[in-house]
Amino acid sequence: MHPGIKDLLKPELLNTVNGLELVARILVEGFISGSNRSQMIGLGQEFSQYRSYEPGDDLRLLDWKMYARSERYFTKLADIETNITVKLVMDVSHSMAYEEQGVSKLHYTRMLIAALTYLARKQGDAFGLYCINDTHIDVVHPRIEQQQFIRVLTTLIHSKAEGKWNRGENLESILQHHGKELFIFISDLYDEQGDILNFISLLKTKRNEVLVLHLLGKQERELEFEGSFTFEDLESGARIKADTATQQTMYRKQVTDWIGGLRNQLLERQIGYEVIAMEEPVENVLRNFLNNRKKLL
Repeated sequence: MHPGIKDLLKPELLNTVNGLELVARILVEGFISGSNRSQMIGLGQEFSQYRSYEPGDDLRLLDWKMYARSERYFTKLADIETNITVKLVMDVSHSMAYEEQGVSKLHYTRMLIAALTYLARKQGDAFGLYCINDTHIDVVHPRIEQQQFIRVLTTLIHSKAEGKWNRGENLESILQHHGKELFIFISDLYDEQGDILNFISLLKTKRNEVLVLHLLGKQERELEFEGSFTFEDLESGARIKADTATQQTMYRKQVTDWIGGLRNQLLERQIGYEVIAMEEPVENVLRNFLNNRKKLL
């Protein structure tokens, strides 16, 4: 694992508001300082479209800021940037307690959401958080306020991976749509997969953008154990013994088919889908996420 990220993934940092805020600031400020600021795009921003000025165009549509930067004349084809609400939805069922190299999916997700909301705050986007399992739903309603980031961090550090996925109860607060929204759903997609896909589909409307970040560990994807092991399902408690040498090829094919099936089902619904490897540095995830959003706009 990336040594810098490993240093940030310490319980004393990820289990306190101040520590999580520090982690988010280090990740985002380091990411931004290494990027071309003129190429940055916010989580919830839609940018104007332009074309080169042609004789006869309405002079009122000339963008003088673009001219100041490029010394070329551009005509605006769409409204100037507008902000949409960013809603982060976090699966906190028991399978998110799974660990590799001392790092749990829950901790990785905390760090990723902290970084995304830090960036949203920096860009002036409204953002909110929803932590969901079958025993409770913790909600931080979207706002643009100074204390909103602290509310999100406080909710994150109190989140626990327990129970199963919610089967559709008390989800009204998330499904109420107000204007344009960007949903970012982070889960390992293990439990009650049909219910999860139905929930994700309900988030998608003509005006909303939905992105699923599918978080998986390296062992979950590749089964690199050697010898015979007993595997236990974190949510059902079911156990199975297996010789990994004989099962590895078949297992990897099944995982590939599973991921491919999920991707196709979601893309058919015009929902974005990305596999996030737990060993991947979070700053790389941020970079890929923002670059992919930029291509869509």
